Amino acid sequence: MLPVPHPSVLFRPTSEGAVLLHGDDEIYFGLDPVGTRIWELLPPRSSDLDALVDGLRETYPEVDPETLRGDAQELLDQLREAGLVTDPA
Repeated sequence: MLPVPHPSVLFRPTSEGAVLLHGDDEIYFGLDPVGTRIWELLPPRSSDLDALVDGLRETYPEVDPETLRGDAQELLDQLREAGLVTDPA
């Protein structure tokens, strides 16, 4: 299963991607356009990593699916480590 955004995290799109702000822990995290798309595809839009990668392939059809999967997993790991996402209940 994919993690879900932490309820205390604010998402704000910018001209270069987006920023995440965890209000409780005062964590600021910048996302590039690919990271922004990954964030937008988190549940409830995608149920698992395969569905998330499928969504990325619609946006970035020229990129190899395994590259998209690796990039998505790397970002999800970073977001977990920063406390910006949490495992669903």
